[in-house]
Amino acid sequence: MHWVRFAEEQPDLALLGRQRLGQQRLGGPGVVLVGTVRADGTARISPVEPLIWEDDLWLSMLWGSRKAADLMRDQRVLVHSIVVSREGTLGEYKLRGRAISEDKPEVQARYAAVVEEQVGWTPVPGRFHLFWIDIDDVTFIRYDDATGDQFVTRWPQNVEYVRRATSPTSLADAEPHSDLLKSP
Repeated sequence: MHWVRFAEEQPDLALLGRQRLGQQRLGGPGVVLVGTVRADGTARISPVEPLIWEDDLWLSMLWGSRKAADLMRDQRVLVHSIVVSREGTLGEYKLRGRAISEDKPEVQARYAAVVEEQVGWTPVPGRFHLFWIDIDDVTFIRYDDATGDQFVTRWPQNVEYVRRATSPTSLADAEPHSDLLKSP
C-alpha cells in the first residue's frame, strides 16, 4: 500500500510515523534502521535516511551497497524508528513491507532535488539506489515511564491494547485500549 493510502485510512498513526521515521523538519532524527535479508538468509540492519514524498515512503542507498543488493534480491523490508532511550517513552514505530526499486532518471532527479532542498546534500541521479515502500504492516509500541505499561497499536489488524507492568521486567495480559486508530 502506498503511504498516502495508509495516511487516508489511519491519519493519526501516519502522522506519528512521519514524526518517528525521521522527518527532520518535524523534529525526527533524520535516520531509520532498515532490516533486510542477506544472501545467506541472515538479517542485516542498516541506517538509512527516509523521505516521505510524492505519496510514498522512500529510501535511498549508496550505489552498490550491500543493503541495496539485499533488496534487489529480496524485497522484504522492515523500517524501524530510532530508539533514543532505555525507557522507550518515544516509542518504536515499525513498518513492514516490500521495497520497490525506482530507477527512472526523471524520478531520481526529482527526488534528488527534494533531498537537496530538505536535507542539504545532492544525490546524483543514476548513482544511488532508490526504493519506495509498499506497506504491509505498521506497529507502534510505546512505554509509559511512570507506570511501565506497554501500549501497542497494530495496523491493518486494527488492534490496540495496553499491557500493564507487573514488575520492571514483566507485563500482564493485553487489555483493550483505544488511542491512535480510526475505526474502519
